[in-house]
Parts: sequence; C-alpha cells; structure tokens
Amino acid sequence: MTGPDPAAPGDATAPDGTAPDEHPAKESSTEETEEHDQPQDAWAARRDLVDHSPRTMKVGSHAAFGGGYVAGDQHGVSGGRVTGDVVMGSKTVHHWTFPGLSTAASASGEIPPATLTRLAATFVTADDAFGDLVERLRRERVLVLSGARFTGRRTAALMLLHRLGATPVVALDRATTPGSLAEAFTARDDTPDGTTDRTGAARGYVLCDLETRRGSALRETHLLGAAERLAEQNAYAVITVGPTAVLEDDVFPFVWRPPATEDVLAAHLRVRAGEDAVPCLLGLPAVKEFLDHGHQLREVAAFAQLLGRYAAGGATEQEVASFSLVSLENQVREWFEEDETTVHLRDKAFLIALAAFDDGPYALTAELGDRLYDFLQQTQNRSLAADIPVFGTHIGKRLQLARARLSEGEEHTEWGPVTQTKAAFHDERASLVLLREVWTGHPSARPALIQWLRRLAEDGRPLVRTRAASTVAVLARTDLPSAMALVIEPWARSNRFRHRLVAVNSLTLAHHIGTPNVPRILDTWSAAEDRRLRWVAVRAYALIGPERPAQALAALRAAARELYRHTDDPDDFDVETAGELAEAVVLLLLSPASSEVLDDLRTHLDDDRAVHDLAVGGFISACGRTQDDERHGVPLVLDWYARAATEENRAADGIAHLWREALGDPHHTTSALAAMRAWVLAADRSTTVEWALAALLPRLVTTPTEYQRLTHLLRTMPGEDGNPPPEVAARLLGTLPPR
Repeated sequence: MTGPDPAAPGDATAPDGTAPDEHPAKESSTEETEEHDQPQDAWAARRDLVDHSPRTMKVGSHAAFGGGYVAGDQHGVSGGRVTGDVVMGSKTVHHWTFPGLSTAASASGEIPPATLTRLAATFVTADDAFGDLVERLRRERVLVLSGARFTGRRTAALMLLHRLGATPVVALDRATTPGSLAEAFTARDDTPDGTTDRTGAARGYVLCDLETRRGSALRETHLLGAAERLAEQNAYAVITVGPTAVLEDDVFPFVWRPPATEDVLAAHLRVRAGEDAVPCLLGLPAVKEFLDHGHQLREVAAFAQLLGRYAAGGATEQEVASFSLVSLENQVREWFEEDETTVHLRDKAFLIALAAFDDGPYALTAELGDRLYDFLQQTQNRSLAADIPVFGTHIGKRLQLARARLSEGEEHTEWGPVTQTKAAFHDERASLVLLREVWTGHPSARPALIQWLRRLAEDGRPLVRTRAASTVAVLARTDLPSAMALVIEPWARSNRFRHRLVAVNSLTLAHHIGTPNVPRILDTWSAAEDRRLRWVAVRAYALIGPERPAQALAALRAAARELYRHTDDPDDFDVETAGELAEAVVLLLLSPASSEVLDDLRTHLDDDRAVHDLAVGGFISACGRTQDDERHGVPLVLDWYARAATEENRAADGIAHLWREALGDPHHTTSALAAMRAWVLAADRSTTVEWALAALLPRLVTTPTEYQRLTHLLRTMPGEDGNPPPEVAARLLGTLPPR
C-alpha cells in the first residue's frame, strides 16, 4: 500500500458539474502532485479496496485478503456481499401515517380523553423508574423530560399526567418561552364567575419541545414560578426538551430513554390483534427483520397497525415484508424535502457525506460534509458564501437527525490499524437509499455532488478515494448512463493514475452490487485506441475476474496480442499496459478462482509469444507475493503448492510446469531466478517454507540444463545484505536429483 499523497487541486469544471474530458491533457495539477501521481501497485490497490469499501458492499475480509489464499478464504470481489434490487431498485412509493406519536401541535388545545385512553393501552417503559417519576411529578408539580425526537417522550409526558389523574390535559403552544412559562398556566385558571378554582380535580399541562436558546435558557426560577402557579390550580405540567436544549445548571431534567421496540410492538399488537396472536406475529421473518433495523417508535406503531390488518386478512404478506424499507425511504425523502428551517442545507450535506462514509471516521465525514455543503451552497446561491461554524457543532444533534450512532473501531492504514471514532447509520440500508434519492430525486444537486466526488478522487487518503468510488458505484447502479458520462468516463480518460484507479474501483463495486453491462464496458475499453481506457479495463478485469475467470483471461490475452502487434517499433510498445496485464494475472492467480486460472494459463501457454509472456510474467510476479505482504512472510504460491501436493491436487503439477517454463525462458530467466532466490532466503527463516521448497525443487529438474541452473543458483547465491550463503541452500541442493 502506498503512503498518503498530498491532495491536488480540483480540475476545471464545466457549468453542469461535468469534467472537461475532451481535453484530458489540460487537467491542472501542481508539479508536486504530478510527481507523486504514480500508478499504485495493483496488489496494494486491491488491498485498499478491500480495507475501505463500505459495509454494504464488502469485497472480502481484511484477514482473508491480507493472508492470501488460505484454506479457501474469499479475498476477491466474488467473496463479498451483494445488495439486491430490494434496496437499489426503483423507489417504492408508499406513504404511511404514524398514529399517536406525532410531534407536538403548534397551538394550545385540550388532548381528547380517547387519545389518552388509547395511548395508555399500549404504553410501555424501558425500566421500572416510571413509578418513581410519577411521584416526583406529584411532589414538584412540574417535570422536565429530555430526549430525542420520536423516542416516545411526548407519550411519556401524557402518561405521567394520566397516571396522576390530572385531566383534562391541555397541550400548550410551542411558542411558549421559558420566561413566559408561569403565565402559560394562567390561561384557564379563572372560573366563569371570575374566581380561581383551587378545589376541583387536578388538571394537566404538557408543553412539547420547549424552545430554548442562548439568552433564553430554562432556569430553576422559571420552574419554581410555574410550580407555584400550578399548585394554586391543583395542576401538574410536564415539559419535553431535546438533548441539546439550553438549560441552566440548576435544572435537572429526567433523561427519557425509549423502551425496546419489540416491547412497544408487542403492546400495540395485543390491542390490535389480541394476546394470542402476538407470539405468531412477532415470529414472522419480516417482523424480525423490521426489529433489527432500529426503527423509530412512530414507525413501530404504524407497523403494528399494518400487522393488525394482516392478522385480520386485510393486508398482504408483501406489504408486511416491504414496510421496513418503505419506512426508510419515507424518512430519507422527508430529510431532503424539508425546507431550510427544518433541515439546514449543511445538515443535508452531512447526511450525504455520512452515506458515502458510513461506518467511517466521524471527523472525516464531518470535514468532507462541510466541503460538500460549500458546493451545494454555490449551486443554491452563488452570491452567498457557505457559513460553516468552526465550533459549536453538536455531534449528538447531527447523529440524532441522521439516526446514526458513534462507536470505536479500527481503521486500516498503510501503517497498520488505528482506533477511530466512527459514525454509522443504525440501518445499514440507509446509505444506499439516501444516495439513490439524492441522485434521482433531486437532480439539481448533481453538479455539486459531481464536483465533490471529483475532489474526493484527488484526496491523498486511500479511504477517501475508495469511498468516492463506492458512492459512484451506487449512482451507477441507479442510473448507469448518467454516472458513466458525468463521472466514470472523465476519470477513466484522465491522465492522472489516481483518477483512473477511482474509475476502476467504481466499475468494480458497481458490478459487485449488480449493475448490468459492466463486463461489456470493459470488453469495449480493452480494445480501445486510448491507452488510458485499456489501463482501466485491465485493472477492472483483475478485480471482477474471479467470478468469470475464463472471460477475464480471454480479454487479457486479446489485449496482450494487441500490444505485440506493434513490436516492430519499440517506442510504440505500451510498457505500462504490459505491466498492468501481468499484475492482473497475479490478482487472478491469487484469487478464489486460482485453480481455474492456473489451468487456463497452462492450456494457452503455447498459443503465441504474447500469451506466453503474459502467463509467465504474471506467474513470476505472483511468486513474489507473501503472507500478509510481510517482507519475510510465507510465499503464497509456495504455500499453495504445498497444500496442493499434500492433497494430490493437479494445481501442484501446474505450478511446477510454470516454474520450469519461467526458468527456461531467456526473456524471464533472470526474474525467475530472483524469485527463487527470495524463496530460498524465506526457507532460511522458516522450516515450513524449507519443507515446501524441498518438495518442489525435485519437480523442477527434468533436464540437465534445469539441473545445472538450479545447482548454480544454490551454490553461488549470497545471503541477505551480502552475508555468506545461507545454510539452507546446501540442504536444498541435496534434494535435487543427480543428472
């Protein structure tokens, strides 16, 4: 894996946000960036892709990939997870109402007694503290509940008053301020004759989402004044606030925690379908899946309503199965259809960034979200600069809006794993649904989004570039023609290797999540006149090849033959693409399709010079790869041979055959001997490697020339760093059959 390169300035962008791909040579960059823009080794590039691909499209585990081909581990694209049409297909247009869990009304009014009765029938709590809370309200007259939206805090407030018998319950206008709190409880104090009623039944007040801000904080004096007025009327009040409300230190709110969604669902089902039906309904696979996705309580209530109809024969199984995804789609649509007063443009930019960097470092997501906000603001109003506060951003508020969580986890870097604070959606499908909604539902955002993605492709951090590719893969799955024309093709035609690599990863991940026609694109590009397109095609073949090795190798052979047609003029020979072809063979040989690839290489070895060089060159490069990419790690091909020989697998014959071809070919003898010398040095450090090499070497000697070549190597090779010959060389020399 290469180290982090400095970020480069973005290229000029057309008015519609597209890259000027018709003039790739004009791409701007600093001399320093151009100097660092070298083609990343294909093996390291694939490791970056594995390490940094999002959880919805993992292309293999880090351990399996880093460890090479061990006991059938999946470390190619074909071993990952594919997201199906249920998420990436067309949007499902359904709208559900969420009964009983709406936000507070904007004006005062009495809560209907029937509503309180209905809520009481389905109300559950997260613990046994609710009874103590009722007694606290009885003593103090006024209580503050702190909690996030859609956690049941309003219902809890109403139930506290209901348990006390404080009826009727009046909902106060949200425009009430902390300073006018006491006055709010005088609106209904007076009886028709003008006197104050202190002897009647207790009365309840609920004030949801009290608005507080700096300079207008809720203080203890406000609560004491309110309690005095409430006592005069024999009344009680519950006030709900959000987790970011501005409260003085002498105000002690009760932090409301929502009950378990399964408990809430069961309570609603008892009312709607009867006690006997609850176990059966909760056992449905669709219900279990719904509960696993962390839905809000308002959605739980709506789902219970649907399940009640399903139990009565009024709803279909498909409606039940699709409810979870439909709820998620409605939530995402709600985020982006809300105006600026409800969901600020900066928050929308953060949501998009979180979709791209789901389960990635929070600080990185926030940083790049602000960069996207800048681009979106330019689209919305170029005369108004993006106002990005340096401090004061509340992480909890952001995550609450995004229905996301923070966690500590390891992030892979070129220096090894490091611990990071990560942000992730509770529902892992959210990133895919959100990106699809933004790309297809809000096309006016495309220019800014394209500019942002192009900036990400310039970033020096592999994680950022990989997530740019995964984001474009989702866009391609949603709308392939637009994603190709606006993003992928400009990258693929770029003179910058970094851009082309992001195009490779975009196509690879797009194919991985089921985007059609990606192999057809690669087939076309592999035969293109443009060397840059051929480079992209070859790299992508190496990554998607394990699932279609015969087709991938056929395309690589065709590309190799095309290169050799121009050998009459050495200046025209595309050395860059030739190296990429060999690296593609390496990745295929060390993939889950290794056996099929090895058989194919051996079958076509003698077709022509181009194919022979492709197979042998790729094989020798593969012999240089080690376990976990450690300098002194176990050679992966040798480990493969040892297992194949033990199992009497034909792969052992294939490996020995390619070794003989490599050592005997004048064009490759030098590099083959260098690879064998590295294996001998590895054997000097590992008994396991020595035994494997001792089993292989006799099979490489079938002629006197082969014997002389290997004996000369073992007798004359120096040790590491100019040290004397390793002792293992003499032992291995004894394994060669005399000729």
